[in-house]
Amino acid sequence: MKLELHRVEVPFVMELRNQQGNICYMDANPAIGGGNKGFRPMELLAGSLAGCVSIDVLNIVKKQRIDLKHYHVRIEAARVDATPASFEHIHLVFEFDDSIDPQKMNRNIELTLEKYCSVSACLKEEIRITYALEIK
Repeated sequence: MKLELHRVEVPFVMELRNQQGNICYMDANPAIGGGNKGFRPMELLAGSLAGCVSIDVLNIVKKQRIDLKHYHVRIEAARVDATPASFEHIHLVFEFDDSIDPQKMNRNIELTLEKYCSVSACLKEEIRITYALEIK
């Protein structure tokens, strides 16, 4: 996986682009000068968790040959009041129609969070962060 991040507007509006050319915009909190012109990085992290879990859950449901008509996830996240302001917890609220037994869906979600979701696995473990400098 390769991504590129470019500042597109001063002070903090950035464009994140993947190898396929898809774009996501990021911006900072208005309290430090951001303009609400994109997602904040921590919003993307919480959203990535919900997206990863959802892809895996929906794939399991598809393999179970269940035609799910309604699927929606609400994300509620709280951060610690410190620097860095990491997540204290992320709560996902799944909404779906009655085409699937709630116990089966509960098992699908548990299985996904414990075994399949890469983002969940990253958030559960310590993450080693490295960096390099390149002058252009």
